[in-house]
Amino acid sequence: MPAPDPTVAVILPPNEGFGPGRSGAIGLLAHRLAHIPGFRTVIFGGRQDGAAYSDVTFRAAPPIARAFGSVNLRYVAALILPLRRLRPALVEVHNRIGIARLLARLLPRTPVVLVLHNDPQAMRGGRSARQRTRLLAELAGVVAVSPYLRGRLLDGIGAPPRAPTVLPNCLEIDSLPPPVAREKLILFVGRLVAEKGPDAFLAACAAALPDLPGWRAEMIGADRSRVDSPDTPFVRQLRAAAEAAGVALPGYRDHPQVLAAMRRAAIVVVPSRWAEPFGLVALEAMACGAALVCSPRGGLPDVAGDAALYADPDRPGELAAALRALGGDAARREALAAAGVARAAAFDLRALAPRWAAFRRGRLGC
Repeated sequence: MPAPDPTVAVILPPNEGFGPGRSGAIGLLAHRLAHIPGFRTVIFGGRQDGAAYSDVTFRAAPPIARAFGSVNLRYVAALILPLRRLRPALVEVHNRIGIARLLARLLPRTPVVLVLHNDPQAMRGGRSARQRTRLLAELAGVVAVSPYLRGRLLDGIGAPPRAPTVLPNCLEIDSLPPPVAREKLILFVGRLVAEKGPDAFLAACAAALPDLPGWRAEMIGADRSRVDSPDTPFVRQLRAAAEAAGVALPGYRDHPQVLAAMRRAAIVVVPSRWAEPFGLVALEAMACGAALVCSPRGGLPDVAGDAALYADPDRPGELAAALRALGGDAARREALAAAGVARAAAFDLRALAPRWAAFRRGRLGC
């Protein structure tokens, strides 16, 4: 009989949503990677407010009562017994340096890998080059989801004890909504926080829309990636600015609704002020066939390459000029959209699954 597929235990951050209407970028990626052939995947996460995805194995391990230590310590305390019972061949920890290091110590015979979704220099345990060097030495592997993050991880490290691997975020192109007729719609999708630049989007729309007859703009999102997101003072300011600019602000929408909106939109804008570690919204916009305008910061150029117009979010005039350029030139808009579709194909799960499988087999020595 053939040997059974090795078991991979995937550890989500303790507060990460993992189900319809609650998943952020990490939850979405973990859900997709759970379907890589050749492995049995078990997802561990914190307590969920609703049902987890039904097509994968999910086990809740909420941090134990606040009797001791940080949330990471309490989460590991809840994880360790189920992991020892499961006896996985490999453990993949998403975006929590402290949890990965603790599990590597507690499971010395099991390779533990860290998947970085954010800048390690902004994370506890990764701020100094010395800490990051120790991290690379202690773990069986570190994955960065973009070349930008790999650079941040290796910054100041002359000769890393173990080289990190770049494995980009992925999507499943076949699962996207079917194409529909494009609308003269300029779309923003993301959390309504200053770092994502929604105020820059509104300022650019207010300046550009009067010069683009027949066009409209919409901003999908909320302060948090969930239905019950709080109505913050910043969101209230945005709502007033959106009303003045004639921009629709429907609030939070679940991921399938977001993708459907991207299928309709002719232009999607990702005006992030902060250095995006990857830029999943930009990738999804390209895959859905929208022309992309985005910030040149962080990992966004790694994702978009030559298939986007770049504009500084702190220069609304520059962003407005990009909207006018695309809104007023159908041929240019369609050419940019076609380039985005072609580029997004390289990030499809079918293209990246063999690379993930090879990385896992390398950690398992097979």
